[in-house]
Amino acid sequence: MRYPLGFIGAGNMAEAIARGAARTGVIPAEQMIAADPSEERLQVFESFGVTSASDNLGLVNAADTVVLAVKPQMLSALGEPGQGAWWAIDPERHTFISIMAGISSAKICEAIGKPVRVVRVMPNTPLMVGKGMAGVALGEHAQPGDDELAMRLFGACGEAVRVSEKDLDAVTAVSGSGPAYVFYLAEAMQAAADELGLSEQARLLVNQTILGSAELLSQSDDTPAELRRKVTSPGGTTAAAIGHLEEQGVRETIVAALRAARDRSIELGK
Repeated sequence: MRYPLGFIGAGNMAEAIARGAARTGVIPAEQMIAADPSEERLQVFESFGVTSASDNLGLVNAADTVVLAVKPQMLSALGEPGQGAWWAIDPERHTFISIMAGISSAKICEAIGKPVRVVRVMPNTPLMVGKGMAGVALGEHAQPGDDELAMRLFGACGEAVRVSEKDLDAVTAVSGSGPAYVFYLAEAMQAAADELGLSEQARLLVNQTILGSAELLSQSDDTPAELRRKVTSPGGTTAAAIGHLEEQGVRETIVAALRAARDRSIELGK
């Protein structure tokens, strides 16, 4: 049987993509197939109707579009160029969607041993709750339209935008790693709430504040700066906090941090 979509790697991100596709009707679960060394993970996929492949070779033979949902360092473990599952790849038939951070389409072609159509995607972890953000880029040998399925798959888990492959390192810095910055802020706010005597309510106070602020930002036509100004009364409590952040150079530190993340993504790609 031929399957429109297959997954090499059945981890949490792959599961979120598959569930989103099935839930929204992009691709029914019974038209997907997955391969993974973990029988436990395959059972999770089987529980909502996805077929299990016996190995990567079986998956490549069965699927037309293959999602490479493994850690970047696992690419070489999938086999030597032209061997294992790779020998069965037909450049005319197969398209690869890679969510491996920092691994260029050229490196994927090198690992496979032939020029193939690759669509690179940089998603983030909120796709696991249907609120993800993904940058989608055509690889070196991809054809116009090869990214249509990726846009639909990741749009089913949140939002997706088209970017050039050279911009994916910046996307990684801004949205790929972005949830960690928000969690870091939440961590600091909860620590402050504990110190201020709000230990029992700290988690709810912080989580709901971040959730509500994100929703307001999403729905408002105002820029983040305008929304901040509306909350910041001259001489008030918010002004005291923002003033301290400005004095400490927090804005510049955040910009520098994202630049460091971008640079690290470039290094990993090399």
